[in-house]
Order: sequence, then C-alpha cells, then structure tokens
Amino acid sequence: MAGSAIQVAGVSKRYRLGGGAYLTLRESLAAIMRRRGSARETMWALKDVSFDVDQGEAIGVIGLNGAGKSTLLRILSRITEPTEGVSRTRGRVGALLEVGTGFHPELSGRENIYLNGTILGMSRREIRGRFDEIVDFAGVEQFLDTPLKRYSSGMYLRLAFAVAAHVDPEIVIVDEVLAVGDVQFREKCLGRMSEFGREGRTVVFVSHDLGSVNQLCSRTMWLDHGRIRADGPTADVVDEYVQAAVPRGSLTTFAEDPGKPVQLLAAALTDDEGTVLDAPRRDAPITLELRFVVRDRIPGLSVSFMVETSQGVRVLDEDWGADTGGTLIPSSLPQEYVARLTVPPILSSGDYVFVAWVGTEFGKIVQQEVLSFRLLPARDETSEAASRGRVVQPTVRWEVVQATAAVGAAGREQVG
Repeated sequence: MAGSAIQVAGVSKRYRLGGGAYLTLRESLAAIMRRRGSARETMWALKDVSFDVDQGEAIGVIGLNGAGKSTLLRILSRITEPTEGVSRTRGRVGALLEVGTGFHPELSGRENIYLNGTILGMSRREIRGRFDEIVDFAGVEQFLDTPLKRYSSGMYLRLAFAVAAHVDPEIVIVDEVLAVGDVQFREKCLGRMSEFGREGRTVVFVSHDLGSVNQLCSRTMWLDHGRIRADGPTADVVDEYVQAAVPRGSLTTFAEDPGKPVQLLAAALTDDEGTVLDAPRRDAPITLELRFVVRDRIPGLSVSFMVETSQGVRVLDEDWGADTGGTLIPSSLPQEYVARLTVPPILSSGDYVFVAWVGTEFGKIVQQEVLSFRLLPARDETSEAASRGRVVQPTVRWEVVQATAAVGAAGREQVG
C-alpha cells in the first residue's frame, strides 16, 4: 500500500525456552552436553501476523498477558528481528517501550535530558530546542541540577516520559507507558499522545487501559496467542475482546506458573461475608477480591483494582499502596496474599470488567482483566429506569416544592 507507514507480512517470532542467561564457557559446554540428543523446547510468541498501518493512523493493540503484544512492538522498533516474515517502517521511529532506559543516576536531571535524548535519536540542537518544553512537561525545573538518584520515583518517571514524548519521529510506538505517574500526569500523557495524532504521526499503542485505547485510536487489533484475532473499528474490537477473552462470571482461577515472581491465583466478586455472588445487583455493596502469590522480595509492592465498562470507560481506580500509605513487603517466601476492595452501591446496572494491577511505583509487574460481570438492576427497579445508560447510580434524595411558596416562607422567616 503506497500510503502505508508500517507493513508487516507473515511475521512470526520463536523463542527457545530456558535460555537467556549469560554463561561461562565451561557452563555452556556442560549445558550442550546435557541437551545433546534432545531438542530444546520452543515457543512461538507471534505466528503469521500481517497488517498495514497508514501514515497518520493511530492503531491500538490489545490482548491478554502473553498474547505477543510487546514482542510485536520490539520487532516494529527493530530491537529484535522476526524469525519469519518481513516488517517494514517508513520514517523515523520513536519507541516508548521502557520508560527511563538510558538514564544515569549519578548525572543531574539536565545532563540526563541530553543523554537520554541522544539515545532516543535526537541531535544536541534538537534537544536544546525542546529543552524548555521537556522541563515544563515534567515539572522538575527546580531539581534540574540535582543528581537523578535523589529524585523521587514519580519525578524520575515524569522526566523519563517527558524526554521520550518530545522526540520528533514520524512513527510513535508506545507500550503501556501511560501507567506511570499520578492521575493528573497520566491525563497529561494522554493529551500528548492525542497531539501525535493531530500532528499526522503514525501511532501504535499497546495498553490494557481500554478507555485510553478508545480515546486515542480509531482502529484496534486484538492479539490472541500470537495471532491476530480481530482488526477493525476500536469500539467493535474492544467489545468482542471483552465478551470473548475476559473470563465471565463471579469467580476466575488461573493456571499456576512457578517461574513468575508475582502470579495471580484467583479473582472473585463476593458479598461482605466472602460468599461469591452469582447474581450481583446494583443496590447492594460488592467486594472485589484478588488472590495472588509473591515469590521474590519486591520492596514497595502495591495493588490496584480498576472497574471499566465493556467499552473501556473507567469508573473505578483504587490503589491500595497510594491510597492507604501501605506497601506489601513479603516477610517469608513464597507468600500468598488476598486483597479485597468493597464498593458501595453506586454503579448502575450493566456489564463491567474487573482489572487487577500488581507492581511498584516504577511500573507494573502484572496487569490483567481478571473477570467480567453483569450488575443486575435492583429488584424493584423498572426496565425503563434500568436502561438509561448511566455510569453511576448512587442513592439520591429528591425534593420538589412550589417555588413561590418556598420564597415566601423564606421571606417570612427572615422578617420575623
């Protein structure tokens, strides 16, 4: 296609399992002898993926953990090569895959802006021209000459994203970086991403935040076990993804994977007493419950629960670590945890998705849509009232009085 900024044809990526560690010569020879006569197990992270992205188009990429999303972005960014197939990009590529890569803790914020900007492909003249914009975006002006090691994690992440967001590529590839920082800064990041689209840049955006995908992308691609499951208008693909890929019901369990430092074990929707709700109703509290295991010592571990509508509109976002001042630090390993969040009856009836996030202030370790559920109307609610399309429906109190009588009564009270 003549107007394509990205062309992917028959791309597959295979990984050999059990590798990746750097070994000495003796260890490598011993490993070869142990494997002799048996083939190493392999895994296809991507299989026969083909698509085009037009110049100036913004495409979202969604899918469960392990679907191949990050592998695809690394291939598009030329970080890794496909095992099979061809990936072509036309124009300068700016990849926001790991915020903060290339920063040095002993250098000042000012020095790190120049260092990281250079690593991301900007010339010194370009960095100098965008320097004030970067500093203003990050909000760290008074700390510019302070070594980065003395920055808080939030300041570090804001500066890292600010530098990456002011590179001037024709193609912008983004992997979950909007999860950094506080709510206000995330909105700022979303605004910057929207500017990319208005400036005619091509955007490839991977995220579990379906609301952000809806906001930024008119087209979305759903990856499932390394293959394209759906590709089309964002609203249609997101709806299909939620209905088919996210477990439906009030209880979900996950297969054990001992190799993960943090692993989700089960998620449930319960009442106050811990009983799983088969038919939750909007006029009663619901409790979101997540059971997970921590296998490594991870200081500052936190848990977040999010609830989204089936179209990705986020109606609840609560962070246990940030909102309560608490952190999870395992005292013994392995250690299982159960996190619960009780939600008062404020949501309207309809379909929702429960998203769980476990990580630190430096980024996510696990983020996954753990279950979807339908909140039924109240028992005495009419079908007309239940179908108004409201996002929230708290208990309210009405009062209607005759205006002239109310004014007269008030006047008499003031005179008397």
